[in-house]
Amino acid sequence: MANKAEKWPVNVPGKFYVDQQCIDCDLCRETAPAFFSRNDDGGYSYVSKQPVAEDEIAQCVEAMEGCPVEAIGNDGD
Repeated sequence: MANKAEKWPVNVPGKFYVDQQCIDCDLCRETAPAFFSRNDDGGYSYVSKQPVAEDEIAQCVEAMEGCPVEAIGNDGD
């Protein structure tokens, strides 16, 4: 389960975030490429844009549920 206290500072503000458990597997960037980006220097993904529409939220939820290390969180805010 993602830890809000360990989320990367480059995540844009909003309910979805990626924390420091990320292993850079690329699943989230493949599932929801409009919302997840890669930090090339650090070798991890982060939320670069928050979803707004229902279909966008569904893509981010799919990425969150598919994350093999549960590094994607949704704090509901």
